[in-house]
Formats: sequence, C-alpha cells, structure tokens
Amino acid sequence: MGLLEAGDPRGEVRMAWHAKEVVRSMYDHHDPDLALEFVTQLGADLQDESCPPEIRQLGRTITKWRTQIAAWHQAHVSNGPTEAANNLIKVVKRIAYGFTSFRNYRIRTLLHAGKPNWDLLPTITPTSP
Repeated sequence: MGLLEAGDPRGEVRMAWHAKEVVRSMYDHHDPDLALEFVTQLGADLQDESCPPEIRQLGRTITKWRTQIAAWHQAHVSNGPTEAANNLIKVVKRIAYGFTSFRNYRIRTLLHAGKPNWDLLPTITPTSP
C-alpha cells in the first residue's frame, strides 16, 4: 500500500481499480431490471467531476451502451467466441506476409486455429502466388 501511495499521490490508480471492480460486480445481479438500474446508476456515478478523465470516459461509455450491457442479464450470451475468432484471423493475417490467395489464407487460418477438417485434405491443392 505504501508503494501505491508513493506512485499514485492523487489516488487515480486506486480509483481506476475500484471502478474496474464495481464494473465487474454488475454481473453479480440476476434480475435484468435491477441490472439495468445498476448499470444506469454506475454510468452516472463514474461521470462525477471528482473522477479522473479516464473514469469519466468509462462512465460515458457505460451510459451509452447500458441497454446492451444489461441485455446480458436476459440472454446470458456473450460475443466472446466471435471476438476470439476475429482475433485469430487478424493474427494469421499479420503473419501471412501478403498471401494473395484467399484459399491459402483460409487453410492457414484453419491450421492456426488447430481445428482443420482433415477429411478435406485430399481436395486441397495449395496454389503459388
């Protein structure tokens, strides 16, 4: 705690950590209506003038997206798997060094993902660029 005090004299890091913990706690609610109320109030609270600019920006973002954030409490569905697939594709694109053949790019992506359909292997004939 002493090091935190020395490196964070205005308490901005501590406030950011606390804001992160409060944001995480919104998923502890099980009632969708209560969750929406919580998210709405949280967005307003984080925009208080006593908060650092980054926390106020977080409050504005939460306020803007409050219905979408609270929607998780109704469906319990996340876009995490989609984001993971997009991230994987971007990683392969970065290391592909200019593949010009979409077919080869697709093969490389499937191999990088670790779940290729090996039944298709006899039908694959990589082409040179």
